[in-house]
Amino acid sequence: MLCTSCGQRISVVGTSGAGKTTLARQISQSLAIPHIELDSLHWEPNWTEAPINIFQERVEQSLSMNSWVVDGNYSKIRSLIWSRANTVVWLDYPLPIIMGRLLRRTWRRVVMQEELWSGNRETWRQTFSRDSILLWALKTYHKNRSKYPILLAQPEYIHLKVVHLRSPKDTGGWLANLTV
Repeated sequence: MLCTSCGQRISVVGTSGAGKTTLARQISQSLAIPHIELDSLHWEPNWTEAPINIFQERVEQSLSMNSWVVDGNYSKIRSLIWSRANTVVWLDYPLPIIMGRLLRRTWRRVVMQEELWSGNRETWRQTFSRDSILLWALKTYHKNRSKYPILLAQPEYIHLKVVHLRSPKDTGGWLANLTV
């Protein structure tokens, strides 16, 4: 359960494919607070990264509200988010679950030609290149599992309530008990 008398400022983190955006949307709906998707603030057309100052400006503006739920793992703006957040929800699922979800999501996005951010779409070429989201998830999975406990134990983040979810079942149970 979260604090009901204060503004909810929630950061959802986890490896690519864990379900950060989906969970953030569900939290947003359950608590009736705005959802901020960092990827939408980060990506420019043609998969170009926004310059860091522009990205930071967009994030700061988005975080200016009293309540929000933000999803994403961008280390270059983590301190900006976590210094203002009161809760971090860490999706720490087993690799087979993440890869299964990521494969299904990537397949759907490529086949359906879903527009993501700034007109960007995933392609087969991209999926099987060195820029592959699948490869990225494999490369960052173990790093994320080891870095989050260290980051969350740092003194500047002692104010954060940490919700460490290790399975979709745990997440469903936690979400079902989430109240305004």
